Amino acid sequence: MAALDTTRTTTGSFGLVSRIGAFFAWVVNAVVEWNDTRVTHKTLNGLSDRELDDIGLCRADIDQITGHHR
Repeated sequence: MAALDTTRTTTGSFGLVSRIGAFFAWVVNAVVEWNDTRVTHKTLNGLSDRELDDIGLCRADIDQITGHHR
């Protein structure tokens, strides 16, 4: 799972540059989260019903876990 550290703060007043950097970090983080969710959804859908049962899930749980709603 990918991680992006956005907790670092800078000293001084950078104004616009700081806001642009924060926006860029937010966009990158959103894309990383979307991709992680997509990969998890695809992987769980690729498992057989028996494999899902082994980890305590059923096929109906996949959409709830990954946030995909049909």
